[in-house]
Amino acid sequence: MKNFLFVALFSFCVLGCTPQPAEVVDVPSTTFILVRHAEKGTDDPRNPSLNEEGNLRAEKLQNMLSSAEVGAIYSSPYKRTRETVAPLASQLGIEIQEYNPSENTFADEALKSYQGKTVLVSGHSNTVPGLANYLLGEEKFKQLDESEYSKIFIVTVDEIGKASVMVLNY
Repeated sequence: MKNFLFVALFSFCVLGCTPQPAEVVDVPSTTFILVRHAEKGTDDPRNPSLNEEGNLRAEKLQNMLSSAEVGAIYSSPYKRTRETVAPLASQLGIEIQEYNPSENTFADEALKSYQGKTVLVSGHSNTVPGLANYLLGEEKFKQLDESEYSKIFIVTVDEIGKASVMVLNY
């Protein structure tokens, strides 16, 4: 009888104490839209504004992304990058947040703060591909040509290093 009670108690503990599978939490992906600033003018060699063509491209970007549910907009601290996203920021009533274009780690905080949302980032020919690579976790893209302004990188991120990318022209 003692053996029966021991086996019954042991079976109850083993079967009753079996760890249950962890609940799968579906974390929504965050979309980063990365653009190089639009065409720049010649008004200042160190920090130029957009030229007429660049202003038209900034308006095109605004029209293209006006219904994309952008939750945050980041720009490097230069006039041309801010002016590229300013029309959309104004339309959506979103403050443009400044980031250091030589450091991609701001994306870690943006991913946490805007999880499941869309984040627009305006950068440079030498920083946008690097940020895409950082989000992807691999060296896939090289620096853009100095004359290239039309690329838009749409990076869907679950976590840094776990992402997919689509590159379009606008």
